[in-house]
Amino acid sequence: MKFNYQARTQGGEIQTGTVEASGKESAIETLQRYGLVVVFLEATSAVPIYARSLNLFKKIKVKDLVLFYRQLAILFEADVSPLDSLKLLAEQIKSPLFKEVLFEVSNDVKDGEPLSSAMEKHPKVFSTFYVNVVRAGEATGNLQDILKYLADHAEREYNLTSKVKSAFTYPIAIFSMFLIIGTLMMIFVIPQMLSMLKELGGELPITTKILIAVSNFFRSYFWVVGLIIIGIVVVIKKTNKTPKGKLFFDKLKLKAPIFGALLQKIYLARFSENFKTLLRGGISILKAMDITGSIIGNKVYENIIAEARERVRVGETISGAFSNHPKEITPMVTQMIGVGEKTAQLDGILDKVAGFYQQDVDRMVANMTQLIEPFMILILGAGVGFLVASILMPIYNATSGM
Repeated sequence: MKFNYQARTQGGEIQTGTVEASGKESAIETLQRYGLVVVFLEATSAVPIYARSLNLFKKIKVKDLVLFYRQLAILFEADVSPLDSLKLLAEQIKSPLFKEVLFEVSNDVKDGEPLSSAMEKHPKVFSTFYVNVVRAGEATGNLQDILKYLADHAEREYNLTSKVKSAFTYPIAIFSMFLIIGTLMMIFVIPQMLSMLKELGGELPITTKILIAVSNFFRSYFWVVGLIIIGIVVVIKKTNKTPKGKLFFDKLKLKAPIFGALLQKIYLARFSENFKTLLRGGISILKAMDITGSIIGNKVYENIIAEARERVRVGETISGAFSNHPKEITPMVTQMIGVGEKTAQLDGILDKVAGFYQQDVDRMVANMTQLIEPFMILILGAGVGFLVASILMPIYNATSGM
């Protein structure tokens, strides 16, 4: 039976969530073990709206998950039982939502469920990838080592994603600020300066006329521009949710100048890393390809891996299946996988491929960051130069002729 609760932590913070127990007294006992003082507790079928946890507006951070996998691996290595490990980690987690999930997972483990089955009930927190690797570790009796692989994998995936985000965040932030400041100047500042130019009289240069036209447009139709931008964003998001739309945008990403090459390296690194971890976890090749394709994050690569899986199922090699897509799967990756298949060391080869592309992504991100700064300075300098030519020069020419 599930109960929705409202409880106070030792620090005085109010926490709401759901706990599963055989009865009301058992639920209270479970919450008290985690240092919570129960304020409200009622079966989920009769819980009032105000007591429900607003989990829709909460999200577990990737960093918290990475830390959880690492700490869980350390506790298992120290021969701490799964139930005690989950309890210890739940007490340290600061996120109320994550703490609630761990409560439920530990209760399921206490009731005799395997750790993988308990995690599988929370697909938004524990992905299919992690659940399958844990299940394989349980089946082979090698869960301790498997959790080490998962912790290392989670850290590498997090570091790779963080570096990529930093590469994209800086230019997007600068460009956005440039647009916002430019729009505000066109609406509020430029009109005041242009009115002064009109009072001075004289023939205005072409750059000033362009500036006047742009400023008048923004002042009169800025709401239209806003609606168009919002409309484009909504259409892109809705289209991206359809299979054809996602495939179109994913192809577009790979064809983008500079960033397309970066994304290709990221997907190849992600494929090699995930595939290697699954194979080391004892997952079969076909199952590993199926899982890797679903989590790689690009429809183009997902389709290629799905096609290769079917060809492997009927007896072809992975390298042979990938050789039909030299633009997406580079010849180096195909050849390395071929070597791994011949030597029966595919996971070791994939580890080298993943390391190579992760280093390549690091170098590319570092180079892009260095190139973006002077590029942004040039854009800002061109904008300032245009404003000087459009406003200050006419004022100087008008005053010097008096």
